[in-house]
Amino acid sequence: MGSVQRAMRLLERVAEHEYGAPAKQLARETGLALPTAYHLLRTLVHEGYLRRDQGLFFLGAAAERLSGSAAQQKRRSTVVEALAHWRDSIGAPVYYAVYRDGEIEVMCVSDTPGNPAVEEWANFRETGHAHAVGQCLLAQLDEPARRDHLDRHPVQAITPYTVRDDSSLLRRLGRARRMEPVVERQEYTLGVVCSAIPITVGSTAATIALSLPTQQADRLLPATRQLQREIGRLLGSLAISISI
Repeated sequence: MGSVQRAMRLLERVAEHEYGAPAKQLARETGLALPTAYHLLRTLVHEGYLRRDQGLFFLGAAAERLSGSAAQQKRRSTVVEALAHWRDSIGAPVYYAVYRDGEIEVMCVSDTPGNPAVEEWANFRETGHAHAVGQCLLAQLDEPARRDHLDRHPVQAITPYTVRDDSSLLRRLGRARRMEPVVERQEYTLGVVCSAIPITVGSTAATIALSLPTQQADRLLPATRQLQREIGRLLGSLAISISI
């Protein structure tokens, strides 16, 4: 345990020196005997946590991977906390999804036993034409990308309310106004209405969505406007979390 603690102290000190630091300086700053510092530094270099260049020590690839994982976890926590807040303030399940590598990915869902999320009874990736999340993401793509998606995942009617063919869907997507919510009523699941709000950061298409039972359909538009306002207040912190 003592060796681990000393190694961690050395890593922390190296991280503070953007332009590297020699072993003697690191030993002095950590209060370690020089032979002990040399031994630990050599071990950390061997394991990839540090690298040595012209007598100076820098963070290595292994340490940078750890740092990246921690940052990614922090970004994910930001989104999870935001979704839970919106879920509770609006009283509806909230979803976060992105369009990545040609596919629809639902990254996070926040619901409660009293307000359960929509059950994925038909694969979300393959039925993007039928739900608000997919329609919102497809609306943010250019027409060639939309057609490519539909070539791989053709339109199919999964409820009596689902759009019937590619042409009808493309016309609907073409009429969608930039950054306006997409609303879908029982197209994916009978008894459920949904809305999805587009979020575009750089070249990444993303969306925050909510769903309600049809008995509460009159709440859909007010809840969507409330969610838009909430997103607007947190958009800065959400934008850096887009890649979770």
